[in-house]
Amino acid sequence: MLSSTSRCGEKNNDGFIIVAVLWILVALATLAVVYSLYVNETAVAFVDHNERLEAQGLAMAGVELAAYRLTEIPDRRPIRGQFSFRQGSAVIGVDFGSENGRIDLNFAPKEVLAGLFIGLGAEPQAALNFADRIVAWRTPLAAGATDLEASIYQGAGKTYGPRHGPLQSVDEIGLVVGMPAQLIDRALPYLTVYSGQGEVNVLSAPPAVLAALPGITPERLDMLLSQRQGAPQDVVRAQLGMAASYVTLQPSAADRINVDVRFASNRRIHSQAVVLVLDKDTEPYRVLSWRDEELSADAHANAGLQ
Repeated sequence: MLSSTSRCGEKNNDGFIIVAVLWILVALATLAVVYSLYVNETAVAFVDHNERLEAQGLAMAGVELAAYRLTEIPDRRPIRGQFSFRQGSAVIGVDFGSENGRIDLNFAPKEVLAGLFIGLGAEPQAALNFADRIVAWRTPLAAGATDLEASIYQGAGKTYGPRHGPLQSVDEIGLVVGMPAQLIDRALPYLTVYSGQGEVNVLSAPPAVLAALPGITPERLDMLLSQRQGAPQDVVRAQLGMAASYVTLQPSAADRINVDVRFASNRRIHSQAVVLVLDKDTEPYRVLSWRDEELSADAHANAGLQ
């Protein structure tokens, strides 16, 4: 017969074993949860990576198709266009337009730059000052001349002076002394450094760009917007008045292409490219600029040419 002391020892051992088993079960359950989370996160990451790679390929396909449409009839390049197609589970929307529908920071006259800033809310005198600073930034300094513009930057506490050469991107306008950040944000959708022209394309320019042209009154702007697509070119020019010297009806060599990729998961990725199309070039087109971003549903609705 076992003594009471022996029986107590066995009960203590049984309790210890049960606790140990419970801890092992808890540990195994925790490992299972961690592994499950790892598998799920890995799967999500894989899908995310896969869709990004697919979006890149589809965006390039959209650019290729747009470039084909731009060069399909050499003597009749479209100024604007749009189309869509489906590939697998994705729907791809493409729109494109001549880059001279925007105001070129490197070539636009001072009056047009000031007109844009006024239209975006700047006071007239301030707008003229901003335009002066941009023109001075891009204008080469004559040999032996004193750089008076540099003193303005020094007085503003800048550690640099004006480039005295072409702006390399529209974002460079942020370096021009005195330019308010909010005004820059409002102006960027209407600016370019790729058209290579001082004139803007009256057939593709958005209302804010047309309104920046000297002599364009609100009434003339409304008339121009309602007639510019279907009316003959001489009729369109007649509506411009003194603004006729600031516009062109011909496309530039550069075009801006927007590609929106929407997956079945409702994920949307927007790509924007500026391409240069040249006749008899070694390549059908050259990419001057490329930008990708993921859009929310609301942002996607506002994406596209400005």
